[in-house]
Amino acid sequence: MADKTFKCSVITPEAQVFDGNVESVVLPVHDGEIGILFNRAPLLCKLGAGSLRLRKGNEETTWFVDGGFAQVIENQVTVLTQKALRPEEISAADAQARLEEARKMPAGDELAARRKDRAVASARAQIRMALE
Repeated sequence: MADKTFKCSVITPEAQVFDGNVESVVLPVHDGEIGILFNRAPLLCKLGAGSLRLRKGNEETTWFVDGGFAQVIENQVTVLTQKALRPEEISAADAQARLEEARKMPAGDELAARRKDRAVASARAQIRMALE
């Protein structure tokens, strides 16, 4: 069987947190999830808050990402995100506190409402990852 791996890089402003070959990637896009396999057609997508999952063989690596972009081109996935946390780096109690703060944010205009919705979604995604 031919090798069906492809290169994946996960980059934050502070560091490149992953660079290696994978068999699949699941991206938390702004409106759901999308899976990436070998020879995927080119794609550029906006990321949402959620679980980024990389798999090679029986090994799966997971990060919480909070927005950004992903590009798929010529069997290379590049993920650019503001934040990439491993599940063990997330505290459910801290995430719950962030959720309560987000719920109290004003939503007087459209921009403020979008900020509030994004903060709530981010906190909820962190809580889910912390409890898994």
